[in-house]
Amino acid sequence: MYTKNQTLVNEIVLLGFQNLHNFKVPLFFLFLLIYIMTLWENILIMVLVASSRNLQSPMYFFLQQLSQADLLESTNIVPILLQTVIHDGATLSFGGCLTQFYFFTVTEAFECLLLTVMSYDRYVAICNPLHYSSIMSHKFCTKLMFLSWALVFVIELIPMNLVRTLQFCDRNTINHFFCDFFPLVELSCSDTFLLQIVAFLLSVPIIFMPFILITGSYICIANAIRNITSNIGRQKAFSTCSSHLAVVSIFYGTLSAIYVVPPKKESQTISKILSLLYTVLIPFVNPIIYGLRSKHIKDAFKMWKPHAHLLREG
Repeated sequence: MYTKNQTLVNEIVLLGFQNLHNFKVPLFFLFLLIYIMTLWENILIMVLVASSRNLQSPMYFFLQQLSQADLLESTNIVPILLQTVIHDGATLSFGGCLTQFYFFTVTEAFECLLLTVMSYDRYVAICNPLHYSSIMSHKFCTKLMFLSWALVFVIELIPMNLVRTLQFCDRNTINHFFCDFFPLVELSCSDTFLLQIVAFLLSVPIIFMPFILITGSYICIANAIRNITSNIGRQKAFSTCSSHLAVVSIFYGTLSAIYVVPPKKESQTISKILSLLYTVLIPFVNPIIYGLRSKHIKDAFKMWKPHAHLLREG
């Protein structure tokens, strides 16, 4: 009989993608290239927003926060993914697995809150433009981001500590490329009912409520755009929201496919492919969606390149 809170497993083995054969090396270099590009893109966004006077609006401040979250998530997931690809698996300590799970849930939860704040920013900009500067002040935006980061770091300690108290007996192999919620729950040999109830209750303020608020914001935005008389005004208003809508659609689409309707055990390959979308592809695509569509980002980059060249020469 196992005693309560006893963990008999000290290491967790991640199987990753099995039977890659001749695709192992190409996939390794593909993921490595995506990771390097993700680092470069997000660091560039953060540097440009911090250094350019033309990028001091709330929209770009929130974009900088999104880049920080994407950078943290990608660095948390991709190095282990690369190890599972090239070595047909990876071994983490139990504490390392919990740490990866914690920071993964933190970044995902923060992105949910951030996308909600960004939708509110677009709502105020389009539906209440005369009071935009007074409502979305730098002080207010900074407080929102501080509270969001603090909230997710504290809230996500709850499921992480509950997972830590589970029994993991003699099984230590996870058919995934990172320590995710459902694989850890399935691995445990103790009762996980309380953990799943807590996870569901926490998903209400972190996932479902933000999605409802985002949807409500865009219903109001759509009505406001419909009332704009000029075609140019409509196009301009829509263009300020299209990038955010694209990010929200990709993020919540993959999140829903994994966690709202989780794939069955026989669909683990599909589950892993979907997980690649939001852990690897989204952090890579987000700066492209925002950067390529933003004239201010492009102008700031053009101005930044000569300064960077002078710094290297100095």
